[in-house]
Amino acid sequence: MTPPTGRLRLPDQPLLRHLLLAAPAGALLYWLTMSVSPYDNTLISEIALYAIAIAGLSVLTGVSGQISLGHGAFMAVGAYAAGLMMEHFHLPLIVPILVGVGVAGAVGGVVGIPATRLTGPYLAGVTLALALAAQDLPSKFSSLFNGDQGIIVLPPTPPHGIPPERWLAWISLVAAIVTMVLLANFLRSRFGRSLKAVRDDEIAASACGIHAARLRILAFAISAAAAGLSGGLFALWTGIVSPDSFSLSLSILLLAGMVVGGSGSLVGAWWGALALVYVPQWTLSLSGHLSLSSGVTANLQNAVFGLLIVVIMMVAPSGIQGWLTGLGLFLRRWAAPDSASRAPSPATATERTMP
Repeated sequence: MTPPTGRLRLPDQPLLRHLLLAAPAGALLYWLTMSVSPYDNTLISEIALYAIAIAGLSVLTGVSGQISLGHGAFMAVGAYAAGLMMEHFHLPLIVPILVGVGVAGAVGGVVGIPATRLTGPYLAGVTLALALAAQDLPSKFSSLFNGDQGIIVLPPTPPHGIPPERWLAWISLVAAIVTMVLLANFLRSRFGRSLKAVRDDEIAASACGIHAARLRILAFAISAAAAGLSGGLFALWTGIVSPDSFSLSLSILLLAGMVVGGSGSLVGAWWGALALVYVPQWTLSLSGHLSLSSGVTANLQNAVFGLLIVVIMMVAPSGIQGWLTGLGLFLRRWAAPDSASRAPSPATATERTMP
């Protein structure tokens, strides 16, 4: 259907609209995996799995208004659940991955129960304790989790003729696209709208018959399930599930990636994932050119990422995607003949797009 403006209009049905948007994105990513080197396909896999985790965290923090410093722990739950399934049972790959998603979602629902009564720094403290505990549990139950040695995860066997790096990239990208479509539909549903209402004014939302406590638990469960999926893919990507892979720094990096991309934005999750993957790559390359020591290189990565966050918060408080959305709105109004004189600045437009 072509509206009077002459522009194509997407269907009003959310699922169909999101599928139509996901199809060209998937085709573009498929072409990208066919065009790059095996090493770049490995990085694409890493970007996709981080995008899944950041998207789930963005739903929890940006849409529901609940902060979490323990999403690395939910990734660990999904990774260990999937790793144990793959170690003891010879099942199709999708089965252990879905088991990891389910177990992580269930743990997230249990952790979300205190969220019905805690807010702000108190809730952050609970999730922080979860992230710290996730590092010690494998050592406490070493007979099950193999302690610090971890669980060896065999990479998926690709069909004949497909490089393993490209096959893993396809698996990760399909999982990421499916996750984005499902989360986008959730946010467009009455549950998503109710979450935003609770975030903006819990008293008014409760007066309208919205059960705030149940929605907060649901948000935690969905966000943790996404992190569990990311953790299962992370296990395939690294080939091992060990406590060192899911330290507190991982949870903090996921939160930083969400801030960089844009809190509450699913597209912003991809920007945040790109930053998590390529900032260390760039700083490592810079350290090699400058012949810096390993200790200086590690600190340089943290310094560069911290500087990136500060710059983005000053230039684009709503993240990269929020700034791009505001810029597009500004250019559209500036190009319109009847509104060119009253077009807002990009900064003002960006503020209006903030969740």
